[in-house]
Amino acid sequence: QVQLVESGGGLVQAGGSLRLSCTASGFTLEDYAVGWFRQAPGKEREGISCLSNKDGHTYYAGSVKGRFTISRDNAKNTVYLQMNSLKPEDTALYYCAAAPVFAGIGTVQAMCVMRGSNFNSWGQGTQVTVSA
Repeated sequence: QVQLVESGGGLVQAGGSLRLSCTASGFTLEDYAVGWFRQAPGKEREGISCLSNKDGHTYYAGSVKGRFTISRDNAKNTVYLQMNSLKPEDTALYYCAAAPVFAGIGTVQAMCVMRGSNFNSWGQGTQVTVSA
């Protein structure tokens, strides 16, 4: 069974850090482009960071660039999102997703910006709440 499971969310004060994990089962994550998305109440889903499986390059949305880092541990079949300098506006439900494409960052970025277009495997989400 193909599955993605996120963990690591929680409640943190502004300026704090969290590391989200997303572990895949039923498929090999390194064969997929991966990304992290978030959705706050009343807002559309936002692609915040994606990672190409072809060239290893990364994309970050302007709202998180310089504060968040996406990485992958192929041995653990896991992708991470390190989140530093968290702000109250980062409060959202965070999802990881995987896309069965072998594509460079140009294509993966476009998929990310399009709020997860062509990402067909999604986790259940983990809540991140940042207090002021």
